Amino acid sequence: MTADAGSDADLGAGGPLHSVGAGNLHAAQHWSGQRVALLFGSFRTGGVARMRLHAAREFLARGFAVDLVVTRTRGDLLDAVPQGARVIELERSPLWRARAAIVAADPGSLAPLLSALALGQKPSGKLRYLPSLVRYFRATRPHAVLAATAPLNLIAVWARRLARLDSRVVVGEHTMLSGEALGQRRWFYDCPPALLQRAYLQADAVLAVSDGVAAEMAAYADIPRRRIATVYNPAVGSHVATMARHHVDHEWFTPDGPPNILGVGNLKPQKDFATLIRAFARVRAERPARLVILGDARGPDKDASHVAALKGLPAQLGIGEDVSFAGFTENPFAYMSRAAVFVLSSAWEGFGNVLAEALACGCPVVSTDCPSGPAEILDHGRYGPLVPVGDDAALAAAICRVLDAPLSRDELTGRAASFTVGRAVDQYIELMFGCTSPTQPALVERSSPERHNASRATGHRI
Repeated sequence: MTADAGSDADLGAGGPLHSVGAGNLHAAQHWSGQRVALLFGSFRTGGVARMRLHAAREFLARGFAVDLVVTRTRGDLLDAVPQGARVIELERSPLWRARAAIVAADPGSLAPLLSALALGQKPSGKLRYLPSLVRYFRATRPHAVLAATAPLNLIAVWARRLARLDSRVVVGEHTMLSGEALGQRRWFYDCPPALLQRAYLQADAVLAVSDGVAAEMAAYADIPRRRIATVYNPAVGSHVATMARHHVDHEWFTPDGPPNILGVGNLKPQKDFATLIRAFARVRAERPARLVILGDARGPDKDASHVAALKGLPAQLGIGEDVSFAGFTENPFAYMSRAAVFVLSSAWEGFGNVLAEALACGCPVVSTDCPSGPAEILDHGRYGPLVPVGDDAALAAAICRVLDAPLSRDELTGRAASFTVGRAVDQYIELMFGCTSPTQPALVERSSPERHNASRATGHRI
């Protein structure tokens, strides 16, 4: 399957995240001809895909050529691929071929793989895309690679060695790795710590989306903490302000109605909307208010029984008429800009993009103090209360405090400036190219038949 360009809309909004003007024209000229490969799973709605699309737009605006290298060209965000980016879909190889490639890339990986199998752990199926990634590297030879999530980080390092690619590879984690950290078995991330350690220490740089993720990664894979850079997600772009001004198609968002409390996220246990609903019941017992939850059940981990129980909870608590499950929307920012309080009730997060987005919309926020991003985003409570995970009484009390005394819009949007797309891409470039300024000498352009052939391609399956 191939793709060359997507919609000009930025994740559903009009206009790009960043446009090349007089101030950064020199930067665009400097990076012209440099190709970056952004390696991630698919375009299904989720934090990693959204953040990679934000970054892709910024890379393109700065003059880079961008390949979005994925294991599946599926998902609601496929239509949001920016114009000018190539989408490369990798092919899944037979298991024996993938394992042979792993051992060829790093013979020392055999021992941790065998150990995991002996313990009944099933290594991630994404490792089977290694041979295809090798073919992509050999054909295209990107100047730098930015990978995301443990299995794809592994194959990025191995593929570079097999393809004899002399480009920098940066690996990144967006969430906790260990089952202990998440309170569940992360079977789809089954990558033995010893395997991660070997590969990550061979990468040119390792990044985490929060200090909490970095600390947990260091402990889980026994990687020196100093080797891990924290780069906050590129959550806030100009699209937020643009989309925040759009109309909200919900009858509760009126100037004279009771305050609306807002939650946003996939209806899965991680987001712990049950605690939010119970907290809202406490708030509603004290004052008029309404709760709107944006999101639905999506992805391979959707749980119909959990969703049914969640949607039945408001009626059980006697607040059914004041709770709205409004479903998925491409534009939560319009709701955020009009809500009285935004609440993140998660049991865990890698970063917590929606918190940064709510701040950018000027919406007061409350969050659980879950691992690992919220405390960093809110500066340990300075920009919004933090409460224990699963404590509906504490969450309700925090919501009431914010309703009574919200921070100013300027304070909230000022904090959001720490999580902009441009700031994150500056840090990506430093890690991927070893420089921070377009005034530094450009990398030497490679010249090879493979590169010239690849540059004429509009996209392809590898």
